[in-house]
Amino acid sequence: MDSSATIKIIEWINSELSSFTNWASRLLIDMISIPTVSPKGEGYKEFVDFITDRLREFNANVQVINVPQELVDRELPKEAKGKPRYIILTRIGRKGPILHFNAHYDVVPGGPGWTITEPFKPIVKNGKVYGRGATDMKGGLTSMLLAQAILSHYTKELPFRIEVALVPDEEIGGKTGTGYLVNFIKPDFVIIGEPSSLKNVWIGHKGAVWAKVKVYGKIAHGSTPWLGINAFELLVKVASITIEELKPKIESRRSAYTYDIEYGERATIMIGGRAEAGEKINQVPGEAYFTIDRRVIPEEDLDFAVNEIIEFYNDLSKRLKSRIDVEIVNKIPAAITEPDNVLVKSLQKTVSLIQGFKPKLTVCMGGLDLHYYTRKFNIPAIAYGPGIASVSHGPDEYVVLDDVFNVAKIYALLGFIITEMVQ
Repeated sequence: MDSSATIKIIEWINSELSSFTNWASRLLIDMISIPTVSPKGEGYKEFVDFITDRLREFNANVQVINVPQELVDRELPKEAKGKPRYIILTRIGRKGPILHFNAHYDVVPGGPGWTITEPFKPIVKNGKVYGRGATDMKGGLTSMLLAQAILSHYTKELPFRIEVALVPDEEIGGKTGTGYLVNFIKPDFVIIGEPSSLKNVWIGHKGAVWAKVKVYGKIAHGSTPWLGINAFELLVKVASITIEELKPKIESRRSAYTYDIEYGERATIMIGGRAEAGEKINQVPGEAYFTIDRRVIPEEDLDFAVNEIIEFYNDLSKRLKSRIDVEIVNKIPAAITEPDNVLVKSLQKTVSLIQGFKPKLTVCMGGLDLHYYTRKFNIPAIAYGPGIASVSHGPDEYVVLDDVFNVAKIYALLGFIITEMVQ
């Protein structure tokens, strides 16, 4: 595809966009108005019915996948038990590479501290849409559906296929969302619309190991503490040794990739996110625990990170001659797509054509759903979407409408660019 052909497609996308901006703005506002809060999932059915109705307005193949209830009840917290989960999959195009877009529709609770509006009463102010989920990530979701709506009007046969997956439960690990979806799809390229900002592409994310470290003592009356063994005092000793010995060892490891925050290239361990000991003021605590949040860089093996923690405390238990149990609460592998991959280069080129600059390539500090695709299919998967990560989950969350529209143009053009580059 020569430059003149590319320019014509860009002009066509711009002209089509103008007829969809009101539709997209209304879509975003209406989506935010539905409180799709995980893990409860109370607004999920309303959201799915709303979206499938809106998608009938353009020519797309829409499928609703019901997540097995036994999977939901097994994998999710008790608040989610008995609450159905749904995945929406919408497709256009009949041949060529499959460009797969992923967006989660669940959001975190509204929370306190809002000053512009209430969490689920979105408003538009100074070109920004305020409301819970505006950035994370119903803004990116809107960009995807807007791109698909534009491409549905393409008068020739598309040289690629585009599918958009709308999934639940990313905010609680994604096992009942993207983790289930990957059993039904075979994409060639994946873009998740997380709020990377227009100037940044997340080519991967760190992994995580969450663990609970529990120590045991002997209960006694508070007036005779010498008759017991204080589990809290033992906990302090175990925590101190963790800080002195395990933490420096882990945090000496550095990633070769670029991160979007200073010192982000380090493997890390954070202890004490939660800690608890004893039941009464006047009772020697017999049990105590603290938690570990271990962040894994892409160069590290997840099983190695898990085993390192377990072996450290097994050894420490022998040294202290005290019982120490380690429970692995959750583990998420890191994900990476190399900077020279055709998907990354295609997206950079597309952003340059639409926005006039080349986006930076970094690794996301937090966990995303990318790892489900990279581990299942070993295919390129990246995150790029409108919004600012720093306003996610907080009060007065917002997304800039023009960013939503510009990302939609990038998504719409990307299929043409990547098809050309893989030929």
